[in-house]
Amino acid sequence: MSATDRQIWSGMLDHLKSHHGGLCRQWFEEIEPLGIATGVLRLRAHSNVHRDYLARQCSVPFNDAARSASQRLLTVQFFGPDDEVEPAPEEPRTTASPTQPAPMANVIVEPHSRRTPNRAAHEANGTNSRHTWPLSSAQPAQFDQLAINPDYAFDNFVRGPNNQLAHAAAIGVANNPGRAYNPYFVHGNVGLGKTHLLQAICLKVQADNPQTRILYTSCEGFMTQFFEAVKEGEMAAFRHRFRDVDVLVIDDIHFLAKRDRTQEEFFHTFNSLYQAHKQIILSSDAKPEAIPALEDRLVSRFKWGLVTEVSPPDYETRIEIVKNKATLRGMKVPADVAAHVASCIDTNIRELEGAVVKIQAFAAMEKRPIDLSLAAAALGEKPVRPDRQVQIQSIINAVTEYFGVKMTDLQSKRRQRSIALPRQVCMFLARRHTRFSLEEIGGYFGGRDHTTVMHAVKTIMDRSDVDAEFAKVMVELETQLREAVSASSPN
Repeated sequence: MSATDRQIWSGMLDHLKSHHGGLCRQWFEEIEPLGIATGVLRLRAHSNVHRDYLARQCSVPFNDAARSASQRLLTVQFFGPDDEVEPAPEEPRTTASPTQPAPMANVIVEPHSRRTPNRAAHEANGTNSRHTWPLSSAQPAQFDQLAINPDYAFDNFVRGPNNQLAHAAAIGVANNPGRAYNPYFVHGNVGLGKTHLLQAICLKVQADNPQTRILYTSCEGFMTQFFEAVKEGEMAAFRHRFRDVDVLVIDDIHFLAKRDRTQEEFFHTFNSLYQAHKQIILSSDAKPEAIPALEDRLVSRFKWGLVTEVSPPDYETRIEIVKNKATLRGMKVPADVAAHVASCIDTNIRELEGAVVKIQAFAAMEKRPIDLSLAAAALGEKPVRPDRQVQIQSIINAVTEYFGVKMTDLQSKRRQRSIALPRQVCMFLARRHTRFSLEEIGGYFGGRDHTTVMHAVKTIMDRSDVDAEFAKVMVELETQLREAVSASSPN
């Protein structure tokens, strides 16, 4: 590769970082430029998964970066580590053009109902984004595909109390598909890591055995293809496609609700795969029995294997998620910034990732290093230094000393008034003076749910309004907490 080619590649990376910061990943630095031939810049990724992801998701911004850095009408072609790179043709050839995209890995990925691929990205790589799979063909065809994200490997999954069982089971499935837990069913609210686990299984299975036939689709993708097959009279080809695989992965299976004909077809698909010891992996926003209008026989089958749940991550897990998302983007995030983001956002992982992207873009725009003040400005939050925050343990210490109870009493199931009142005081103070969510506060006090914490907060507020002596007690405890924080904070 010439010095000019190297300069173009370096300029491309700079352009991507400044104009497509949310897209950039640390592993972009590992892409190997192979030079320019016939108006095509060839780039080699370090795995087929990375190649496929780049080809499906990154073609438009990479083409834009190549043209900006070179001031030429270049297009970009991606290769895997073992793909042969043909030299620039000196004369017309009868074989495939060197600008033809490299072959995809042996994972068939169907479009997700909420993640439609960019048509321009396909066209830039010479593929047609229209649905074109040949029902009458027994050979697997390329579809309007959703890339499996290489970021969604098990190594990048942050474990916490909210997802330990789901993570452990997913690893078991990936290590022994069709035998460990079949089906594997994971449920939880939006943005909590279900898709990450599904794609991590696909990545691990494919890495261990590249010949494994994996079909990864959304429930809507399954239904759309079913209706098309019925319309065209091609049900035999449809069944061949979904049943002659080693691993079937379907995201958002709860969309089967109230779809009688589709449920009937999926029931037989499930049975065919299960009896052949093929792995079935499903995700849903709700557990099987909570999916409305889902046939009992499907509910029963979904529970044959292992049903696991992912719930919102706690504060400590959110901090680690923020650090992980930043590292994947090549960002260095100070500990106080990670703690601030984790304290501001307690809903889901996608919002945490969005906050990281926002901070990255804000830092690039302001041309400033990432620190607490910049993160607070990017998120529109007032920064609070971690060393000036009240800790739950400090609240517990103050309350147990004042009321003469033990910490074990507060965390027990005992409901005597002498225990219940101090416990409610702790919950109220924790809600008022910390960034912990209702679920996290309840977890500190015997694993109680968020409704118990809400009731405790209301109880303490109501009593403070009508009981002057009790209100003085609360003021005294809060003053004590503030003084303790001030005494422990550096000048």
